[in-house]
Amino acid sequence: MKRYRNGEIWDFEHDVNMVAAAHCNGGKNDSKFLNYGVNGRKVILGIDGGTTSTVCICIPLIPFTQPLPDPLPVLARSVAGCSNHNSVGESAARETLEQVMADALARSASTRSAVEAVCLSVSGVNPTDQHRIINWLREIFPSHVRLFVQNDAVAALASGTMGKLHGCVLIAGTGTIAYGFTEDGREARAAGAGPVLGDWGSGYGIAAQALTAVIRAHDGRGPETTLTHSILDTLNLSSPDELIGWTYADPSWARIAALVPVVVSCADAGDPVANNILHDTVHELASSVRAVVERLELCGEDGKDPFPLVMVGGVLEANRRWDIGNEVISCISGDFPGVLPIRPKVEPAVGAALLAWNFLMRQRHQEALGR
Repeated sequence: MKRYRNGEIWDFEHDVNMVAAAHCNGGKNDSKFLNYGVNGRKVILGIDGGTTSTVCICIPLIPFTQPLPDPLPVLARSVAGCSNHNSVGESAARETLEQVMADALARSASTRSAVEAVCLSVSGVNPTDQHRIINWLREIFPSHVRLFVQNDAVAALASGTMGKLHGCVLIAGTGTIAYGFTEDGREARAAGAGPVLGDWGSGYGIAAQALTAVIRAHDGRGPETTLTHSILDTLNLSSPDELIGWTYADPSWARIAALVPVVVSCADAGDPVANNILHDTVHELASSVRAVVERLELCGEDGKDPFPLVMVGGVLEANRRWDIGNEVISCISGDFPGVLPIRPKVEPAVGAALLAWNFLMRQRHQEALGR
């Protein structure tokens, strides 16, 4: 473990070790307090890094001989900003990730020496990125720490299946992706290429279409829509012409996607343009799921085998009359009657921690067999 260039964010470890030393001198006389922190326990970190926010969960290392408790004990939770390197750049993304991990360990009164495994699940990560990110993490953590890097969709799937990698997950928040795994380890994805390459069905895609509809209506190239007044009112603008400056002043994905509730409200009120946008969203999201399911044959040869479909993201939450998630399920169930929709009870960062626990358990088991 090197002293990373942002080493000052780990200065809290000195205070934690001082308290741990006091435990030893105070009669406990247990060296594990010096190694693992105030509570003398080993921990696992699960990180869900998205375009809008990044969440790190710290859980205790649960013995592999015990079933996972429900609910899973969470020692600490920390939140930071965007960590998608495609959105904010690699340097800013790394700084965010390191800060959120340090905060979670500080809140749990633990140190990096107490960490047994880290699962970092980040949006925008492809297989070619994983080796580079693991090397970066290796600079931060001691050599004994097991490191795993996944796309954020993998943690989202695990949040609905208690860490089991089987089935399909659909994420629709600021961005969107469908990701699937088979029980024999095959995987496939659809969408998730970012807004420039057409993340239609995402929050960004919905809002971008709405902004485009307002400009088209203003130009006379499209139908009039209540989106014009609603969006201008929300942004405190007086004319559609001002939307151009507002959009390009800061075209960050999350800032644009924040207009989704306005689109949903207009659709609820009966605006045909807004309703068409949401209908197109349902079609795009269902198409992504369909592509993954068919590629992996999750539905079996006859199309009727059961498989979990984990639904994650703000776009898929019910919004008054419109419930995009249920509309997507209706589309999918027509093609795949065995689909088992799951709305996770835990957040994706917990799913990442569960993945780390399962990966670690599998490695320990393989090591034991190899002895």
